[in-house]
Order: sequence, then structure tokens, then C-alpha cells
Amino acid sequence: MGWLVWTGVIAAGLFALARTQLSFKIWTVMVGVVLFMLGLTGYLAFIPGIVLWGLFLLLMVPLNITSLRQSYLSDPMLDYIRDALPPMSETEKTAIEAGTVWWEAELFCGKPRWDQLLKIPAPELSSEEQDFIDGPVEELCAKLDDWQITHELNDLPPQVWDFLKQQRFFGMIIPKEYGGRGFSAFAHSSVVMKIASRSDSAAVTVMVPNSLGPAELLLHYGTDEQRQYYLPRLARGEEVPCFALTSPVAGSDAGGIPDFGVVCKGEFEGKDVLGLRCTWDKRYITLAPVATVLGLAFKAYDPDHLLGETEDLGITCALIPTGTAGVDIGRRHYPLGAAFQNGPTLGQDVFIPFDWVIGGQQGIGRGWQMLMESLSVGRGISLPSLGAGGGKFTSRMTGAYARVRKQFNLPIGKFEGVEEALARIGGLSYMMDAARQLTAAAIDMGEKPSVVSAIVKYYNTDGLRQVVNDAMDIHGGRGICNGPSNYLAGGYEAVPIAITVEGANILTRSMIIFGQGALRCHPYLVDEIKAASNSDKSAASVTFDGLLFKHLGFTMTNAARALVYGLSGGRLAPKPVAGPVARYYQRLERMSASFAFLADCGLLFLGGALKRKEKLSGRFADALSYMFLCSAALKRFEDQGRPDADLPLVEWVAKYCLYNVQNALDEIMRNFPSLIVGQILRAIIFPLGHKLRYPNDALGHRVASILMQPSAARDRLTEGIFITDNPDDVTGRVEYALHQVIAAEAAEQKLKMAGLQAPAFEETGPWLDEAIAKRVIDAQEAAQVREARKATRAAIMVDDFAPSSHNSRQAKGKAA
Repeated sequence: MGWLVWTGVIAAGLFALARTQLSFKIWTVMVGVVLFMLGLTGYLAFIPGIVLWGLFLLLMVPLNITSLRQSYLSDPMLDYIRDALPPMSETEKTAIEAGTVWWEAELFCGKPRWDQLLKIPAPELSSEEQDFIDGPVEELCAKLDDWQITHELNDLPPQVWDFLKQQRFFGMIIPKEYGGRGFSAFAHSSVVMKIASRSDSAAVTVMVPNSLGPAELLLHYGTDEQRQYYLPRLARGEEVPCFALTSPVAGSDAGGIPDFGVVCKGEFEGKDVLGLRCTWDKRYITLAPVATVLGLAFKAYDPDHLLGETEDLGITCALIPTGTAGVDIGRRHYPLGAAFQNGPTLGQDVFIPFDWVIGGQQGIGRGWQMLMESLSVGRGISLPSLGAGGGKFTSRMTGAYARVRKQFNLPIGKFEGVEEALARIGGLSYMMDAARQLTAAAIDMGEKPSVVSAIVKYYNTDGLRQVVNDAMDIHGGRGICNGPSNYLAGGYEAVPIAITVEGANILTRSMIIFGQGALRCHPYLVDEIKAASNSDKSAASVTFDGLLFKHLGFTMTNAARALVYGLSGGRLAPKPVAGPVARYYQRLERMSASFAFLADCGLLFLGGALKRKEKLSGRFADALSYMFLCSAALKRFEDQGRPDADLPLVEWVAKYCLYNVQNALDEIMRNFPSLIVGQILRAIIFPLGHKLRYPNDALGHRVASILMQPSAARDRLTEGIFITDNPDDVTGRVEYALHQVIAAEAAEQKLKMAGLQAPAFEETGPWLDEAIAKRVIDAQEAAQVREARKATRAAIMVDDFAPSSHNSRQAKGKAA
């Protein structure tokens, strides 16, 4: 009987610890009361009682006595942290402190407040924004011919450039008071996404002026004079902007740029003024070949002390008209067949007055802060929207193609191997769009979510790569034969561009997401580091001791939460919603607690060295990211009213994300520096082993079916992209074929049952007249079959070229 009581006490204690966030002092009192009551009732035997009371009096009680705790725990730990922490440069501090923390911090702490997520308003377009998307954006998409853009002109057509400027596409983020459109982040995202479903080159051309560039920097840091002059001109398209940051020797290490400007006196408009003489060598700069105003990041120096005693003034940003003497633009890079304007820019001893520095003279040295704070917003919109748009487009086109393309008299989408790839396409597309929408909603709420921006940049571009690869596998020869009829090859070629820019994905995963997330999202870590950096040792000791005491309670709670939820498969975690997705919230809370506990252990054992353990850091990034992506999918499902037809999509994403979180945590423990500690952690986090599984075949079948059948679920999945069923359009002919094939299915079934099949090379010949004469089908049904087969042939055909022109960028193909 005694063991039952003990089991109940331990279980009750762990459950209470898991579901509450009590202080360590209160837990000490509670443990003492339990021990006392067990001893009083006779359930605590003599020897076990001595052991437990000894541990209680030697460990728990002293930790509540400040002087003892400081002497034997806090101060030694403080010394350890001071020795373990690597020196942090000012650029690192600025990067870490840039932006805000948001929902990712809830996931990081082990007990997410689901009400905070669920009460975030679903993003919506205003009537003005919707009219713009239904009007000018729709019209723009209809004008775009990606083959013409990428293989004939290697540029947008002049009339498209004119249209973009006339309709103020470059001024979406510029407030109306300056002549811009003043759109929300969600509208900005929706515009980029729709254009991306038609032409990546056009989408990039539109998104760059609205992302990290002169307009964004001027809005937040420019002087009134700079805003009044430039913003209306940028909104009207009179100025084409670019921003030059990357140099040949400084890519991801943007803080290491060698480009410089020296404070000096120079002549400007006939007067001697103070300014900077700048020299730079930049590359990979989008819009640089056609820019009229160049945003430039460089390091400012004052060797003659014209401004003060400091020589190294720091990174500075300036706006330079490209007609200025010494500015060199015009040459182009050709990034993997894409046709957006991109190229190098050079400058040699270019004198710029202080008025051209963003923010004026006061802006000198503030460039890094400007870039870090602005980048988190632009990075959270542009490339994630490109990825989401590509996923939606690929889902719609590949699903339709898999339905109309037949082999062995069966739509290829019915083959399980193809179905497996279709399920990934549909599931990842749902996930990417959910992340896009949730991030845009955060930005519209005033957040600058630097960690979330890194997450969605990485996983939406990487997700797009997986989706497009699967689509190419399904299309086979239809995908690899390039020409005007190929709607996949351009996006397939361009995917590595998105992977590379705005922070290379490898470094984003291995250094930024968790490296920045651990410091920004942890409730105590930043303050503990600040305390450790305090030169006043006495004050540091007191501050650190208070933080460490709270930190111990935090870690202890998450350990108990991880164990209890692990033993129950998450069933003891709270459920913020009812219905079929409730269990996913519970499992996600379990993973959150496990992640928080494991992150604390990693920081404890590795300290500052974790920064250099990029493989471990990358796996922590995977776990945090997939938790965010899972929560975004669950939020989208709620926002859309929990449609039953979308349940396969949200379940696929939830299972996929949770499975990947589990694997990431397992790999961290398997590669933990101490094998023994890793095994102990595994026993706490996975006490019953790995129970989360990849989406099964039955669920994948349901997802694939959504892609191949016109339905409200398919329309919701692909909402916001350019859609046409015009049989003369490169994408419209596939959508048209889908509708025709479905319309003719009943007649095709009758022909099959009657044993009537088309003779070889004669799909729509006299045999159909024979079927009519035999009353197998009527004339209307025969017409449907003819149109369906004609439409299918048009949808599956590829282009061919004359032998003398097949290697020419000017070559024009024709459907064979």
C-alpha cells in the first residue's frame, strides 16, 4: 500500500509542478509539508525518511538562504559565466538587440500562452488594398510573359516598367502623405505573393524597393528634408532605388564590409562643406544597373578629428544619386536565368555632403542599427511571400497536371509514389502560407520580429525548394524541356537565389535563429549576462543571485513538465481548443517544455561555446522553427473557421512539424558533449521513446486528393495567386484541361465500360461517331470527350526549336 501512496504523491507533485509556475521558495515549503505529512501518517519509513530529509535540508533549504546560495552557487556560477562568455562586439550586440520578441518567446519558455496566439486578429486586406490586388496587380500579372522576360528581353518589357511606376508599385510601404499607397504588411506580402505566382523576376523587382532599401530607411531614420524630397519621388517611380551592402569580401558577415568614407572638406554646389569621401566595391545589388539613387552602407572614419576625438565612427548609410561623379553602375550579374536587374556598383573617392547621410550628420555611425532593425521587417515579408506564392502556384498547377496526365490509362496522381510527392507539396504550401500570414499580422501589430523573420525566411525558401523539386519530379519531361510553355523551369532555376540572399540559409539556421533566439527569447539569460558584465562585483552578485534563483525554478518546472507530458503523451497538457486539432496543441506544448529544458541544459553545459557549436545550434533552430510553423498552421485553421475540408492539410502540417521537432531534440541529445548527460536528458524528455510519427499514407492521400480536384479547400490553399483558365495562357491551359477532363469523366467511363478505346494516334477520330451511333454516349458527351482530350494534349505538350536556334536566348519555341 505504501508504494501506491508514494506513486500518487510523486505523480501529483510532478503534475502540480508541470501545470504551475511557482517560485522555488514555495516549492520548498510544499516539499517540506509533504515529507512531514508522510512521516506523520507512517508512509515514510525510517531510512528513506533520513535520505529524503537529508536531501531536503542539505539542498533545498540552503538554496533559499541568500547568503549560502550566493557563496556556494551564485558567485561560482557568476565567475564561470564571466570566464565562459566570449567577448561580444558592438555589431553583435546591435544585431541581437534589434527588433522585438513575440510569439517565439512563448514557445521558447516551455508554457506558451495559447490565448495570446489565438487572439491575434486574422490578417485582412482593406477594401483599397483588395481593389489594388484585383485591379492593377491582376492586370500586371496578365501582362507578364516569363519566357519573354527571361529568355528574349532579359528584362521586364518597357511597358511593364512604365505600368509599375504609374501604379506606384514601388511605393507600397510609403505613407499616403508622401504620395505612396501606405499599405499594410499583409497587403505588401499579398502583392508580392501574387506577382511571384506569375514571374519571379517581376516579383523581385517590386519587392526590393519595398523591403530593405532607401524608402524603409528614410521613413524611420531620415531627416524631414530627406523624406520630403525622396519619398514622393520614390512613390511615383521617378527614382529607382537600390541598396548596396554586400561586397566581395563581406557577404553574410555584413559587419565586415571594407567600403569606407573619410570625413573631409569638399566642394559641393560651389561651396566648401564637410562630407565624406567614399570608396566602395559592391556586388549582387538588385536594381543597381538601373538605379537612379544608390543606398550605400560603408564604414565612416574621421582621422583628422574634424568631428571629435573618435576616429572609427562606425557603419553609416547614405543616399547617393547615381549620376554623381565617380559612381559606377550599369553592369549586370545573371543570377541563374532570372531577369531582374542585379549587378555590381563601384565608387572611387566619391565626395558626398553630410546631407546625403541618412539622418544627416547625426546618422553617422548609426547604419548598423538601421540595417538590423529594418532588415527584420523586410526579411519577414518579401522572401517568405515569394516562397508562399511559389508553393501555392506549384500546388495548383501540379495537382491539375497530375489529374489530366495519364499513364497506363490512369491519372498519374493516382500512383502512390506521385501521391506522396503531391502530399508534401500541399502540406508544405499550407505551412508556408500560414507562416507568411502570421508574420505579416505581427508586423502590422507593430512588432519587428527578428527571430521569426529569420525562421520564415529560411523555412519558406527551403520549403519552396522541396515543393518545386517534387513538382519537377511529377512533371518529368514536361518540366525539364524549357520553352514558352514551361511554367516550372524558371522558378526551379531561381530557387537557390532566394536560399542565398538576405542571409544565406545555412548561416541563418546555424547561427541566427537560435543564436539570437536564445538571448532574446529566454526570460532570464540576457539579464544574467548583463549582470555578469557589471563591473561592480557586489551589485552584480546580488542581481545575478536573484535571477539565478528564478532561473532554477524555471528550469525545474520545465523539467517536470517535460517528464509529465512525456509520460502522458502530452495528454496532461492543457487544451486551448476543442475538436480534432486539440491534441496537436497538447503535443506542441509538450515539445515546448522539452525544448525549453534542453536549451537550458545546453546553455549550462556549453555556455558561450554553444555559439560555436553550429550543428547543435542548427538543431535547436529546427526545433524552435518547427514549433512556430506548427502553431502558425493551427492558428490559420482557427482563423478560417475550422473548415472540415482543410483538416487533412492542418493535420499533415502538425504531424510533419512535431515529428521534426522530436527528431531535432533527439539529435541534440545524441550529440550532447556529455554522453551520460545526454542519456539522462533523453530519459526525461522521451521517457516512453519516440512516439510522434511522420504523416501516414492515408493522410497523405487525403491531402493529394485536395490538389487534384476543384474544391473550396483547393481554392483556399491557393488563394491569392494569379489564376486563369484561359486555354491560350501558359498556365491557364492546364487549369482549363482539368475542368474539361472532369466534365468528360462520366462519358469516358461509359466508353470504357463499352470497351471502346481510341485507335493508336487517333484520340478524337471517327470512333467517337461510332460510340454515338451505338448510343454509348450522346453528341454532347462526345464533344466533351473531344474537348477534354484536345485540352489535355495542349496541357502536356512541350516546346521544340529549330536546330539553329535552340541555344539562343532569342529563340522562340512552339508547342509540338
